[in-house]
Amino acid sequence: MATPGIVLTVDQRASRSSGDRVPDLLAALEPLPARLPFRRTAGDEVQGLLTDPAGLPAVVEQVLRSGAWRVGVGIGPVDDPLPDDVREARWPAFVHARAAVDAARTAPAGLRVVADPVAELAARALESALWLWAGLLERRTARGWEVVDLVDAGATYEQAAQRLGITQSAVSQRAAAAGLAEGRRARELAAHLAAAALHGVGA
Repeated sequence: MATPGIVLTVDQRASRSSGDRVPDLLAALEPLPARLPFRRTAGDEVQGLLTDPAGLPAVVEQVLRSGAWRVGVGIGPVDDPLPDDVREARWPAFVHARAAVDAARTAPAGLRVVADPVAELAARALESALWLWAGLLERRTARGWEVVDLVDAGATYEQAAQRLGITQSAVSQRAAAAGLAEGRRARELAAHLAAAALHGVGA
């Protein structure tokens, strides 16, 4: 029996000159929800499977925030029952993710989305949204990430200011410069479009 899934294949950029970043990425992705957790598949590449589109934005944001990775998103059917390890999987969604990460070498933000033909339009819309979101994340500074991470963890601007030793006004300025509000909308949009693509595969 097949079910629609989202596979992410993530490949490190310039691995020969920047060292192996895979362990750090796997540690960052480990707490995030995945149907089959992310694992190193070969060399400096990792792969994981999602079946809940709501989990996609957190994974994509974590991968994109360093700018060190190419990302291939494959959307298509996966077969049940699932294996215990993502490295044992061989389904259309994984083929799409491989094609996507290969194409990502020359794509904006180093990211492509490839899906079954029935979900092609939704996948294109998702890809466009992710490109725009990646542009915002690329401009976010370390200080901006400090504020975003604290607010995402539940801190108010006042609490973030106390934690960072700055004024509440400075927190507001950093949040605006970091595109905190726009980033939250981008997460919502990415989840919505991913759900639409999955629905197309499962229709």
